[in-house]
Amino acid sequence: VQLQASGGGLVQPGGSLRLSCAASGSIRSIYRWDWYRQAPGKQREVVAGITSVGITNYADSVKGRFTISRDNVKNTVYLQMNSLKPEDTAVYYCRADPRGVPWWGQGTLVTVSS
Repeated sequence: VQLQASGGGLVQPGGSLRLSCAASGSIRSIYRWDWYRQAPGKQREVVAGITSVGITNYADSVKGRFTISRDNVKNTVYLQMNSLKPEDTAVYYCRADPRGVPWWGQGTLVTVSS
């Protein structure tokens, strides 16, 4: 199974980006998707998560600004990021949990700067 993340880039403060992460390969089902991020010099942290029935959770730092969603048919997860701040700058990783060993995407860089 491979996870392909995309959608990162350079955006000005206050701007928006939409990240996508698609899973391909031999997939029966994905119970839970999560987005993590890792800023330079910092530990990786969870940003948002969504279960197979659509229950979501968010880090306090992104609540009200980020929205996670999923397409179970396409085995894809999205992260809509609005009102971006410089402190959101990081490499963003997707993680898929099939109720077993999780799969990780390769990361996509988000840079928020004027």
